Amino acid sequence: MRQRYVVCYDISDDRRLRRVFKLLKGYGLHMQYSVFRCDLTASMLVQLRSELRALIDFDEDRVDFIDVGPSDGRGLDVIERLGRDDGDPTYDFPTIV
Repeated sequence: MRQRYVVCYDISDDRRLRRVFKLLKGYGLHMQYSVFRCDLTASMLVQLRSELRALIDFDEDRVDFIDVGPSDGRGLDVIERLGRDDGDPTYDFPTIV
């Protein structure tokens, strides 16, 4: 079963920032600036954390994982968007403008 995570990051070096962005694109949906929505199995989460540990500087950078629930249950309902719809077909609710 997959869990839905909101992954946010603050990377101080441009080179590391590009690498983290590219890595996260492989795991989830880019929502906004330094924010991704990732539906991950337990093993995928371990793998992602391992890959991020190899990329970031622990004294300067930060990556936050926010667990919002199962991707096929509550995880669908806890993220609400106001404004522009970028055509994400996995959102099952209307965009409020």
